[in-house]
Amino acid sequence: MTSPISRLSHVALRTPDVQRLRDYYTTVIGLSAYDDADGTVYLASGGLGPALELQPAAKAGVDHIAFDLTETREEELLTRLSGQSVEVVTKTDAEPGILRVHDIADNEGNRVQLCVIDSSRPAAELSPVGIVPQKIGHVATRTRNAESVVDFYQRALDFRWSDWLGDFFAFMRCNADHHTVNFVNASNPGQMHHFAFEVKDASAVVAACDALAMKGIPLIWGPGRHGIGHNLFTYHADPDGNVVEIFTDLDRLVSEDLGYFEPRPWHTDRPQYPKRWSPEDGGPNMWGYAGPEGFLS
Repeated sequence: MTSPISRLSHVALRTPDVQRLRDYYTTVIGLSAYDDADGTVYLASGGLGPALELQPAAKAGVDHIAFDLTETREEELLTRLSGQSVEVVTKTDAEPGILRVHDIADNEGNRVQLCVIDSSRPAAELSPVGIVPQKIGHVATRTRNAESVVDFYQRALDFRWSDWLGDFFAFMRCNADHHTVNFVNASNPGQMHHFAFEVKDASAVVAACDALAMKGIPLIWGPGRHGIGHNLFTYHADPDGNVVEIFTDLDRLVSEDLGYFEPRPWHTDRPQYPKRWSPEDGGPNMWGYAGPEGFLS
């Protein structure tokens, strides 16, 4: 059976300049205005509910990540969390477009929200400007011990690991997408590594690179094709320094019974099963350049 978690809902960012970050995500990335409440700005990217939450704060950083919880399996997951002795704090109508929020913390103390979306509220209109991604796809977090965090997500939320890079970088899924969360061992655990927006195809990645260049925003890494997940990628930084990935062509595992990813011409394994990669396997980038020094730290 699949996880009661259906997808990444949103990432909540703390920022000292909400308006600057709002302008960037609406005019450059192409998210849509969703709601404002008590100084917090909510922005949408396809589907129901917000994709980003921008909170006023003295220092930039991530406040929490949030996942959509399938309402028909809500009690099942709450029972599972209780059995794992995970403390849950439930709030009703706490955020725009969300009926209930169940707040938990992972085993390293990072805040996680499990959200039941209000399906009666219409989705936000697509933005007429910017890159206009299809959805927010995944988020990567720095950890002290990726193995233990993977174990927590498996036991508590019924995620499954899709691939590992060595023993320090894990990729986990809750649906058919190769990964919804990544965990990388780093010297500054608890901080976000990056989050990612999916676009429709390779031409949209090229268009995104041109759009960033016209705004004077340089790429940190890419374009390239990851070996792990096999998605095309670029990375750049938003005005607060948060790393943003634009991607397409991510591997999909549509049948847990089969256990391997849908075949793609660029797969080196046929079929491509979940596995542990080494950096020499082309895991970071099949096209050669393995990224800026320290990028995976």
